[in-house]
Order: sequence, then structure tokens, then C-alpha cells
Amino acid sequence: MPGGSSVEEIGECGIESGDSRSGLCSSPEVVVITQKVIAEAVGTYFVIFSGCGAVAVNKIYGSVTFPGICVVWGLIVMVMVYSVGHISGAHFNPAVTITFAIFRHFPWKQVPLYIIAQLLGSTLASGTLSLLFDVNENAYYGTLPVGSQLRSLILEMIISFLLMFVISGVATDNRSVGEMAGIAVGMTIMLSIFIAGPVSGGSMNPARSIGPAIVMHQYRGLWLYIIGPIVGTVMGGFTYNLIRFTDKPLKELTKSASVLRSISRAGNALNNVVVPTRGKVLLQLGEKCPRSTCFAIELK
Repeated sequence: MPGGSSVEEIGECGIESGDSRSGLCSSPEVVVITQKVIAEAVGTYFVIFSGCGAVAVNKIYGSVTFPGICVVWGLIVMVMVYSVGHISGAHFNPAVTITFAIFRHFPWKQVPLYIIAQLLGSTLASGTLSLLFDVNENAYYGTLPVGSQLRSLILEMIISFLLMFVISGVATDNRSVGEMAGIAVGMTIMLSIFIAGPVSGGSMNPARSIGPAIVMHQYRGLWLYIIGPIVGTVMGGFTYNLIRFTDKPLKELTKSASVLRSISRAGNALNNVVVPTRGKVLLQLGEKCPRSTCFAIELK
């Protein structure tokens, strides 16, 4: 390149530059997955801490009101989507993670890690609330069905369907305005809790129900908060994928799928391009050299 260049090889167990060598010994893929899992755990923690905290405070002190609880849930989800969405995708919900994997928007090998992180975040947040507030059975901040469990199950399926339908539209369709994803998802959760809150609690999220249930040892009707959201989100994702390209003829659909496959194959030749500070460009080549080897070209 003009002005000259120096090439440094970055191996799997560190960075070698002249006589110096770092002691870091980790794969870039492992680092990225770890960052995603931590982001999911932290994001889920604050979603449950804020949402369930509003429920607990309202039941103990009566100062939040039901509309306030709905607004808190919508706002905290919106805030955390914009905070860590670019890192982990901001699932915060095992049902959403499973649905993304089913429709090939998320790798199956990362599903268990995400679900563990989400359940861990929810349980830790629930434990924090129990330590901070005088929570008893009357101030339970989890979800319990009011009346028929079948009614709550159906309601959870419907609002989970709506949630995943909206998520699929704003997060997986490149024709949508991606910057509005956090607002759309947050408002969907707020509206759903307005409708389902007095009946089922408006969970839409197995982690939201499992965490408080574990901490408070309250397992009545827990099964419907696991089955309902998963079934509802899968149906919502399926429905959106069904209508995603209905404005195109079959010939155009086949052509588009072929182009996408060609782009995907071509993309495997260059897995990642990262531009850090200090004028270095890191290129990691997938098929032409080992995944653990990349080259840093320092511009002079």
C-alpha cells in the first residue's frame, strides 16, 4: 500500500508483534459468544428487576398503579433492546430464542446458552427483589392465573403470538425500519399487559415466570407460562414468515432464494472485517486460512 505497510500475524493464543506477545489464549468466536451470553443475562436481569419490581412496589406500597406497571414493562424492554440489542439481539425470552432458531434466524448451538443466561438473569433479579422488599404471598411479583388456567393459557398464546409477530416484522425483515424495533416491541408488551395482566399476568416469557417462581417457591400454573408463550411465539413467527413475501410471484421467490444462497456462499470466504483504533484493519479469512488466524495491516 502507499506509504508502506507492516503485517502482524495474530494466532489463536495471543498477538505476536516483534518481540512482544500477549498472554491471551482464546478463540474470537468464544469471546463473541461470551459477550452475547453476558449481555442476555444482564439485559434479562434488569427487565425482570424493573418489571417485577414495579409489581412488588405496587402491591406493598400501592404507589405505582396497574397502568404504571404496564408502562414500566414497556419502557424497560425498549431501553434494554437499545442497550444490548446490537450485542446479543436482545431476546431476554427463551420462547423468542427458540422461535428464532426454528426459523433459522439464530444458531441452535447457542440456544442452550441463551436460555441459561435468561433464566439466570431472571432468578438473580427475583432474588434481589426478595432481599430488598418485604415480599410475602400477597405481594408475589410473579404470574398466577386468575380463574381458569385454560383461559390464561389461551390468553398467553395470543399475546405471545402478537409479540413474536411484531418482533419478526421489525427485527427480521430488511424492509422494516430497524431503528424502531425497540419502540415497537416495548409498546407491544405494554399493550399486551394492559389486556392480559389482570387475568394471566401478561407473561409472554417463560423466564419472567420461572425466576420469581423459583425464588418464592410458587409453582401453581407455571406450566402454562412455559407452554403458552412458546406455542404462541412459534405461531407468530410462522405467520409472519408466511406473509413475508406474498406480494411476489413464485418465480420471483425462487429467484430471490437462489440469490440469497449465492450471497451466503460467497460470504463464507470473508467471515469478518473489524476496524479497531490506531489505524489497524483486521481481516479474518474463513476458507483460505484457519479460523484462528488473521492478519493485521497497519497503515503508515
